[in-house]
Amino acid sequence: MTASIRQAVRSDAERLDAALAALAGDLGDPYRATPAGLERAGWGRAPAFRAQIAEAGTDLAGLALYSPGLSTVMGGPGLYVSDLWVAPGHRSDGLGQRLLAAAFADAAHVWGACFLRLQVYDRSPAARRFYDRLGFVPSTGHTDLFLDEAGCAALKGET
Repeated sequence: MTASIRQAVRSDAERLDAALAALAGDLGDPYRATPAGLERAGWGRAPAFRAQIAEAGTDLAGLALYSPGLSTVMGGPGLYVSDLWVAPGHRSDGLGQRLLAAAFADAAHVWGACFLRLQVYDRSPAARRFYDRLGFVPSTGHTDLFLDEAGCAALKGET
């Protein structure tokens, strides 16, 4: 069965949570999100993300979760795909590419996106091959840096 893709809505928060937890499990990552937290972040006063959902009948077949970004180097807005997941039974049928295309089309419409950015774990060679086949190229000349909750608290002088 070919999966259909649609924009996620508020009532999808539990399904998003289940898929994101499955992705974290696949990657061996901890998972701290909750359906309520996703609902607040995605459909609150200032939405922090948008998502595309792939469904095969009533089954969740995949998702792409993404946020806006602005790059003066690229000359405008883009999207950052933080999570791309395809259920095991739907892999190798082009669904990942379709989800990325749907996310980009939505971001181009909503934010005027002119580029797409994502990260791939070094420990995920199959994912890297997938992105290579689509034409993604590694960034050079910069390093991703993160500030965790404790670091943010210190930054605000709350320690």
